[in-house]
Order: sequence, then structure tokens, then C-alpha cells
Amino acid sequence: MKSIANRFPWLAIIALSMSICLFGNTAALAAPAKSAQDVVADTAAYVMSTVSHPEVGSIGGEWAVIGLARSDYDVPQSYFDDYYETVEHYVVGLKGQLHDKKYTEYSRLVLALTAIGADPSDVGGYNLLTPLGDFEKTVWQGINGPIFALIALDSGNYGIPLNPSAKVQATREMYIDEILSRQLKDGGFALSGDAADPDITGMALQALAKYQDRTIVKAATDRALDRLSQLQVDTGGYASWGVGNSESAVQVLMALCELGIPVDDGRFVKNGRSIVDALNDYYRKGNGFQHAVDGSGATGMSTEQALYGLVNAERLAEGKPSLYRMSDVKRQTPSSRSETVGLPNKNADVRSLPVLDSAKTFSDIAGHPNQKAIEALSSRGIINGMTADAFKPDRTMTRAEFAVIVTKGLGLAPRTAATFSDVAAGSWYAGYVGTASTYGIVNGTSKSTFSPGAVITKQEAAVMIANAAKLSGMDTALGAAETRDLLAQFGDYTKTAEWARNSLAFDYREQILSQEDLNIEPKLAVTRAQIAEMLARLLNAAKLM
Repeated sequence: MKSIANRFPWLAIIALSMSICLFGNTAALAAPAKSAQDVVADTAAYVMSTVSHPEVGSIGGEWAVIGLARSDYDVPQSYFDDYYETVEHYVVGLKGQLHDKKYTEYSRLVLALTAIGADPSDVGGYNLLTPLGDFEKTVWQGINGPIFALIALDSGNYGIPLNPSAKVQATREMYIDEILSRQLKDGGFALSGDAADPDITGMALQALAKYQDRTIVKAATDRALDRLSQLQVDTGGYASWGVGNSESAVQVLMALCELGIPVDDGRFVKNGRSIVDALNDYYRKGNGFQHAVDGSGATGMSTEQALYGLVNAERLAEGKPSLYRMSDVKRQTPSSRSETVGLPNKNADVRSLPVLDSAKTFSDIAGHPNQKAIEALSSRGIINGMTADAFKPDRTMTRAEFAVIVTKGLGLAPRTAATFSDVAAGSWYAGYVGTASTYGIVNGTSKSTFSPGAVITKQEAAVMIANAAKLSGMDTALGAAETRDLLAQFGDYTKTAEWARNSLAFDYREQILSQEDLNIEPKLAVTRAQIAEMLARLLNAAKLM
């Protein structure tokens, strides 16, 4: 240890700190601890300067965010808030479908969001955990898929998400078995071939770290550790494809930390040098970490990986949960928003609904003008098809059916109310009509009747949509002149009912109804597709979708 300390004092601190943590000798810790912290702080500062606005991506994105979030470096909350906003826009722009083949895209985002205290199950209304419930698609890209799915799910102790579109619903056991089935004869793991790769072996052990109480997992882990010990070179580091590099050292370091194995464990010290000693060979103060020791300069990947690897080593030394065990995250991101999505003045009971099935669609809406709106609502369970595969977009909708979808759209719980004599308490729509009536979204056709089976007209729908908008926090007030000006552009505006005019004008003003139409056609029975379009536009305007 003395020779290492003379050459690389901060590395000795990490090893010493781990020994102190293990054996309780706290007296020796106080004086030299700053050196190790300085290296991590210097690297964190470099990452923040080079990744000032993290994007979604494996470089300049999630790994930088994870390393910073799990470190003790003083990162402003605004850094993580801005990143979250970037992620939200990205996810919404792709309608929650990040990639059709590489499911590590979902896992990486889940890890970063968990690290900053954000909810990966509701990002712009999309649940990023759901894809990881599809076993076949997750393992399609090879061993990386199950490795990072397991790491991501375990990071926040998330339950295996139910994926209704999956041909094979995943379980944790299936992912564990899939990883174990790919162990090579030499004890290691690789993307391909029959020779162990230190990077992939280290990653596999990171995923299996939580399951060491299982005999088969423990046996596989011991074999893999033996192979990693054999692969370690004289400098204490690792080579991949014949080239010594910092990233390979980091992945083995991560494996040891996730398993709780000190970096100065005898199996992983060669010629008096540990993995962390070797990693320091790539460090350049103020300039991050190089990929190889060839003077070629730092790279984003090598520096970001070195940061989170060293942060994990520090966490182990200090007795903290490892990098990927994020139960200790206290940060809340986004910090500047209320927990319930929407406008400031919305009713407290109104809430945004998450996406349950991002791939939901129907065979008869392909190319339909209202396809996006129908899919957006059906993916959240707000509106259903007439059958599993058919939406019937041109069918009309009853008043009861509309009461159901608008109540669902606002996230309101169904609650039966004995308001209308023609709404039977046991009917499938009673709770929704009761709720919609209680919140002032719908009115009856008389003081005592609702006419649930009557087809809903355009002006009736317009009034109910406007009432829902007000409940959602939108300003629905219009003056008489504004109402007249908005409606007078249509040739048949005089045919509108007096009680519907303000609502119609509001819907046109907010583009919930299109001003490109020649006529209002207030008494026309609106179709299921048109209703879906109106409700989707309302929810978007109210920031609920």
C-alpha cells in the first residue's frame, strides 16, 4: 500500500477508506480523504463543463447524469430539471417508442431518471418501464438487453411491468436465467464468440449482484470472478480486443462495487496495483480520462464511465448503497413542477393518465385524419375500440359513451349519483355519468333525465368539452362580442342553441374545433373519431397529455 500511496495518493485513499469501512478503524480516515474527493470532483467538474446540457444518448447524456447524480459533487437542481425536460420532449416526440430493437434505450433512461428522483413510469404520459416487460424484444439485441433491463428494474425496486402487447411476458427469473445461459465455458461472458470479454463479464456481474443468495447465481458469479482475476493484466487494468483501456477497467470496477468486493481484494491486485490504480493511468487533471494510454486525449465515453465507476468506489468505501441501488435517492426531479401534471388552476381531482400500451392501434384507422388522437386516447385506456381490432371511427357516440370517455380523460374516479331517473344504478356507465354530473361536465336533457342512449350532437359535445376544460384549469370565459365574432364566420351560426354558443366559441378559439370548417353543423351527430379528436386536443391544451 505504501508504494501505491507514494505514486497515486488519492488511490490509496479509496483503498484505505474501504479498509476502514470494513474493519472500523476510523481514526486514520480524517487527514487524507480530500485527495480522493478532489479527483472525483475534478472529473465531475470536467463532465459538467463538457456536458452542460445533457441530451438523450449514451455519450453526453444518461451516463453523465447518473455519475453526477450519484456523486457528492454540488450539481444545481436546474441541471437535472433541464435534463428531465429534454427527456420529456424526446419521449413525447417519439410517442414513447424509443426504439423497436434496442431496448437498452429504455433501460438507460430508467436508470438516469431513477438517479435524479424522477418517475420513469410517467414521462409525458408514457411508461418507460412497460417495454421491459416484453421478454423477446428485450433480449433481441443480445446479452446487453437482459443485463440492463435487470439493472434498471432493480435500481428502483420496480415490479416487472405488465406489457399487454408482449408475446412473452417477462419475469426477473427469465432475465436471470437468460444471462446465466450465456456464460461461457471459461466462466466469463461476451457479446459473441467463446472467449470472455472483461466489459461484458463485468456488466453481467453487475446485473447478477443482487441475487447472490441464489446458489446457481453465486456459483456463476464465482466462476466469472475467477475469470476476471485471470484476465487482469500486470498494470492492474484490463484489455478488450487486445487494447488496454479505461472502460474495461471501469466495468470490472463496477462489478466489484455492486458485489461489495473491496478494490484491494487480493484476487484483483497485480504487482501491487489495483483496478483503481490502473484507472488512474488514464486520468489527466482538468481534462478527464483517456480511452487508452497513448496521449490521444480524453473522450466523453471514457470520462463519463470513469466518473461513475469512481463514484461507485467512493460509495463502497463510505458504506453507502452502490451506484445502481438507488433506494437512497432523495432528490426530486422535476423540482419546479407540481406532482400533478396540468394547469395551475385545475381541479385537484383532475390528473394525467399514463400510457398503458404505446403500440395500441386499430386496423380501421390507418391513414385516418384522426388516427393520432384515437391512438393517444386508446393507449391510455380512455377510449376503446368496438372490438379488439376495430375502432369504427365513423360511428356515432351516445351521451353515455361520451360521459365515460371525458370522465376517464380527466382521470376522475367513477362515482354513482342518483341524479337522473333514466340512469340505472347498475348500468356500465352509471358511475361515469354520476361523476361527470357531479363535477358539472354534463347536464341532463331535463331536470330528471340524462337520455344516455341518445346520440350526442356537436353542440352538446362542445358544451361538455368546455365544461371539462374549465375543470382542467383553462379560462373558458368569453365576452359577447368575442363569441359573436368567432361564430359569425360560419354560415349557419344562427342555428346554434343559445346555451351552446359560448362553449362553441371557446372550442373554436382554443382550436379544439377547427375554424377551417365552413359550417358549425351544431345538431349533427358527431362521430367517434371526431369526439376523440376534440378530447385529445382538450387534454393537450390543458397539459394533461
